Amino acid sequence: MEKLTYSHDSAAAETLAAYYETPPMAYVRSYGCQQNVNDGEKIRGVLQDVGFGLCDSLEDADLILFNTCAVREHAEQRVFGNIGALKKLKEQNPKLVIGVCGCMAQQPHIVEKLRQSYPYVDLVFGVDGIDRLPAMLAERLRRGKRYLQMPEQRNAVVEELPIRRDSGFRAWLPIMYGCDNFCTYCIVPYVRGRERSREPGAILAEFRDLVANGYKEITLLGQNVNSYGKGLAQPVDFADLLNLLCEVPGDYQIRFMTSHPKDASRKLIDTIAAQPHLCKHIHLPVQSGSDRVLQQMNRRYTAEQYKELVRYARQKIPGVTFSSDIIVGFPGETEEDFSATLDLVREVGYMQLFTFIYSKRSGTPAARMPDPVTHGEKTARMERLLRVQDEYAFAAVAAMAGQTVRVLVEAAGRTPGTCNGRLDNNLVVEFPAPESLIGQWAQVRLTGSRAALLVGKLAQTEETDDGRQKADDRT
Repeated sequence: MEKLTYSHDSAAAETLAAYYETPPMAYVRSYGCQQNVNDGEKIRGVLQDVGFGLCDSLEDADLILFNTCAVREHAEQRVFGNIGALKKLKEQNPKLVIGVCGCMAQQPHIVEKLRQSYPYVDLVFGVDGIDRLPAMLAERLRRGKRYLQMPEQRNAVVEELPIRRDSGFRAWLPIMYGCDNFCTYCIVPYVRGRERSREPGAILAEFRDLVANGYKEITLLGQNVNSYGKGLAQPVDFADLLNLLCEVPGDYQIRFMTSHPKDASRKLIDTIAAQPHLCKHIHLPVQSGSDRVLQQMNRRYTAEQYKELVRYARQKIPGVTFSSDIIVGFPGETEEDFSATLDLVREVGYMQLFTFIYSKRSGTPAARMPDPVTHGEKTARMERLLRVQDEYAFAAVAAMAGQTVRVLVEAAGRTPGTCNGRLDNNLVVEFPAPESLIGQWAQVRLTGSRAALLVGKLAQTEETDDGRQKADDRT
């Protein structure tokens, strides 16, 4: 694996300065997963490094860049629809540069579609091109021709990319890239490449910097964080990395995603139990409760092995909660298979489920499997699954009333005059509070719930970094 370090492209910066009469503005929109969101933050950082400002309006932009997702067909359709809407802007401003990057652009048939059907798209590159964006953009401006890079995969990790983070208190921190699992329904290994782990020292340095700059929640990212460490010179697994990060002094919490059940070890569970900085919530995607379907998916665990891991975690981590992904209507899923999924959901008792009707992805093995179940049947199964999940989750959330919990205040609530805070177990509580509390810790007394949303009352907040007290006891 090649290890690279980003460096400022002064030649590209000079080309951009000469081309634009005033400092150019960039509009960057990211679709999809948290990894894509973090990639978008790096794209904005790299653009700022060569002289771009950032804007939130398409009309004000000199560069529009869509950072895309390829996991589901709906996401691709939405991107193409948004690209189509840019044609008029290009006609009004011929100097406008329109770019498409990310997972969709990592597929040859997508690049060809952009070439043939969207002639006003100027710049296309895949997931591995963020560090070379200034050079590609400068080449597009110098030549006056489109720059459409055919998909490539570099076996490399690029460190020290500039970054413009979306938040001042929550941060994404990638620890690895790519995936080696090749689940039969998933396009990720084909667009993001094979697994590449960052060096522990590089992760630790970025983590220390985040803590020093006041970040209170840091989420470690990887397509499968549990397989972290493959290919490193020194033997460090994911649990070892978590222990290393938790040695950093400070008041922060760590989350991580995504965690593949086949690689979730008892050592990892023991680490979560032992480390106060680690949130006691585990996102553990099961996808199906049927062993037959799991085998067809190439998930490489059984439903019983999954449930045994959950039982061990509940034994070791008091109050641990789980969330999961479930695919409904995988090709050939029978009523018996689906019933096994319902049984697993009832037994595990998830606080949250992220459910999806199977989306066919060209180029994956599942796309070639017979799929006799109608969309209507799949939709009916989805409704049944949601009813089972809601029955448990609503009761579990309501049972939390009366507790006083520590939350990180994240955003303004839907109800005027309220804020939302996230608990250690990943649930959200809405409570009356001023927006000045956003980004701070608060103690909230839970008074009830609305479906899966907790509601509460501000008890107190903790001192901010400058020592001021934001609120007193209000219970």
